[in-house]
Amino acid sequence: MSGLDDLAVVRDRLAGLGREPTTRDVAQAMADCGLVVTDASLLATVSALRRESVGAGPLESLLADPGVTDVLVNGPGQVWTDGPDGLRLSDVTFASDAEVRRLAQRLAASVGRRLDDATPWVDARLADGTRVHAVLGVLGDVGTCLSLRVPPRRTYSMTDWIDAGSISAAGAEVLQQLVAAKVAFLVTGGTGSGKTTLLASLLSLVPATERLVVVEDSRELRPDHPHCIRLEARPANAEGRGRVTLTDLVRQALRMRPDRLVVGEVRGAELCDLLAAMNTGHEGGCGTIHANSAADVPARLEALAALGGMGRDAVHAQAAAALHAVIHLRRESRGVRRISELCVLTRDPTSGLVRVVPALRFPVDRPIERGPGIAVLEGRLAT
Repeated sequence: MSGLDDLAVVRDRLAGLGREPTTRDVAQAMADCGLVVTDASLLATVSALRRESVGAGPLESLLADPGVTDVLVNGPGQVWTDGPDGLRLSDVTFASDAEVRRLAQRLAASVGRRLDDATPWVDARLADGTRVHAVLGVLGDVGTCLSLRVPPRRTYSMTDWIDAGSISAAGAEVLQQLVAAKVAFLVTGGTGSGKTTLLASLLSLVPATERLVVVEDSRELRPDHPHCIRLEARPANAEGRGRVTLTDLVRQALRMRPDRLVVGEVRGAELCDLLAAMNTGHEGGCGTIHANSAADVPARLEALAALGGMGRDAVHAQAAAALHAVIHLRRESRGVRRISELCVLTRDPTSGLVRVVPALRFPVDRPIERGPGIAVLEGRLAT
């Protein structure tokens, strides 16, 4: 190939075949375009076309890296990866925004989703579990943006968290007791802090005699558990039909005889149904919620409940009865995830509002610190 323009000409000619091109078709298209056909040039052209038509194209090598959790494409000139060492700029680039757009549209089409100027964004899960979010260049100043979240390649055990320095053995023992006591809890933290990974680790500790029903917007939780049912929400199709929300799934999950109801990430009106479910005898329910600190959880619950039409007093009353603990994670600057504290939810006797009170803090290289909520925590673990 003499250049990217030549590849585009060959690609356009092959597009008129209406079928999957063979190597002979590629050679003929090159000759028709006035290009010199040699073994080397033909191999280079076929390889370039295959990169554009199979998998994630030039991003495949990054997604295959065991340490990469996210691949972020900021237009054609910047491709970043996220992993144990934080964000890093890779050597991968695209020739043009049109190439990024073609990749985004092909990934969307592979799961039956539409991506064009009329619908310039898409959020979907690929067949291999990779979550892809794309925004076309008509909305972004840098061009088409792609965000790919790699699914966990395995379920991490609590031993893995200890070995990674994310929590001490004593801290992990407390979390195991939390699960065994069927304490209802939320895992909180910022973006990329490891909330889903930790929740999967904790769900793997649930006795095999109990039935888990997991509800998610995009299927990410994969606990190592023999009796786990996973339900996934679904967006509307091109005609605007067929949408299944998390609220729909929570209501269906209640009819599936769950021992523990799990919402992968609480982000909307489904919070109202989850709290209602936890107040009707479903013990040990849990989920994740985005919060920059454990103290922000009550305000976050208020905001989400408002989407479901639940007032402030009602959500605090429901949360006080349904939720017992908050496990908060932090992500340090170099990318290390740490379980920072375990808090309990108590209700202020005067205002009736829920407060998040630290019970245990897990500092780095120091013994566990006991907080003012320790007595409440010990009582719930004993119960």
